[in-house]
Amino acid sequence: KYNIPLLIDSAESFGAEYKNGRKAGSGGDISILSFNGNKIITTSGGGMLVTKNIDWAEKARFFSTQARDKAYHYEHSSIGFNYRLSNISAAIGLGQMSVLDKRVDKRRDIYLNYFNQLGHIDGLSFMPEPEGYKSSRWLTTLTIDQNITNKSYMDILKHLESHQIESRPLWKPMHLQPIFNGTHYHGFGFDEKLFNSGLCLPSCSDLRSEEQEEIITLISEFL
Repeated sequence: KYNIPLLIDSAESFGAEYKNGRKAGSGGDISILSFNGNKIITTSGGGMLVTKNIDWAEKARFFSTQARDKAYHYEHSSIGFNYRLSNISAAIGLGQMSVLDKRVDKRRDIYLNYFNQLGHIDGLSFMPEPEGYKSSRWLTTLTIDQNITNKSYMDILKHLESHQIESRPLWKPMHLQPIFNGTHYHGFGFDEKLFNSGLCLPSCSDLRSEEQEEIITLISEFL
């Protein structure tokens, strides 16, 4: 209606589907995908910008390769960056593309096992999946209602940590970061509520069944 370009942050949703088969990252004028070390497909770092607009793609390549003008010598009329993904890293990422669907299936199986064995515990809530949508389940997360469980998310985190198992809190909202202290905040506190009750569980594609069972048993017995 307003002819505003839509830029979509699809960093963590690579492999997910919505609206009965529409791939995450395909709905905007520009989409961003992440290939960081903890993603389903990884080049150890970096990512990808996806667009059907050739002019935008060429401009992005220009800025990401130091904004070097066409000349025999190094000539710069714009500020650029060295944001290139090396050919070796790109090859590693391309080599993993053929197993994307298998990795999504594996992450979904990991989530389902967590949900089936922990979802019945009062006070634990998992991220739902609306009908017609398919999450990549890149990361299994849950919230803990301390009023019901008498245990906080940090209690569970530290309990797992005592058994050399790493888990993480949910992401801290931007307006709570020290660097943005005093910045005006638009919201109703739901993001802060998630941060104060949420936990990310081990979810990597090579998580073995016995490892996951140990995590589930530790959480179940602790609660």
